[in-house]
Amino acid sequence: MHWTFNLIIPANLAHQTVRDCLRAWLIPKRIQGQLRQNRRIWLNGTTASVASSVNLGDQLRLDFVPSDFRTPVSSYLPDTSRVVDILFQNHDLLVVNKPAGIKSHPNQPGEVGTLLNFLAAMLPEKMGAPYMVHRLDQMTSGAMIVALNPVVVPILDRLISEKQIHRTYLAWVRGHFDSPTGHFTAPIGRDQTDKRKRWVNTPDAQPALTDYQVLQTTAHQSLVQLELHTGRTHQLRVHLAASQHPIIGDPLYDAQAANAPRLLLHAIKIHLVLPFEGRQVSVVAPRPAVFDQPDEIETF
Repeated sequence: MHWTFNLIIPANLAHQTVRDCLRAWLIPKRIQGQLRQNRRIWLNGTTASVASSVNLGDQLRLDFVPSDFRTPVSSYLPDTSRVVDILFQNHDLLVVNKPAGIKSHPNQPGEVGTLLNFLAAMLPEKMGAPYMVHRLDQMTSGAMIVALNPVVVPILDRLISEKQIHRTYLAWVRGHFDSPTGHFTAPIGRDQTDKRKRWVNTPDAQPALTDYQVLQTTAHQSLVQLELHTGRTHQLRVHLAASQHPIIGDPLYDAQAANAPRLLLHAIKIHLVLPFEGRQVSVVAPRPAVFDQPDEIETF
């Protein structure tokens, strides 16, 4: 098993070195070293060193092998019981529309019924296999990135950590805000009384930043757009609950959750940079029908 990438040198990398290209593509240093030491770099069909210069239009071939990666094999069991809506795809990744109520990935051997199990059954072998990049809570719906090979997983991880991948959410919450826009900045850590939960300003809290914008209001509820700048567990749910605006239907943080059919949180858009290409794309996940029924939501 191996993964071969034939990459054409673009104008912004012309007259630089192979090493510069590997850095620009965010290939981890450890893997760069493996490529170099095992002579798995070719420039225009000839083995090349990382010091070799490249020109516009040159073809750089990189050959990756399983030992380059911590998780080289996608071993999710195929589950044909559900078809997942694919919003965007290229040869390296998918953006899918995760339904509410299903898990992103299995947590134990032999588990099925998760998004990655469904994708393992859907994807033809020539297209690749699903690899986890990030996750959405089981009750959250919307846009989620899935890698198709292990090569791009650390690259996407780096793009997320460097905030070059942006995630936008919609949520119906309880109550009204004093300001139509604002920020939540309280650090988030483990709840001291309930291991299932997180809360703000706990002893182990880590920095967290969320932007909000009110899009619509009813008599007692608000529809807000949310931008994540950090990725703490339950960040949106905790920031809103701590501000006295829990997301409607949240079984952990909304005292009236039993009245709602689901957690009203949806990942509406992902703006990402495509690995190796550098091209930016924005992918939108259609709003669930319930989000456009404010009169009904008012009864939850």
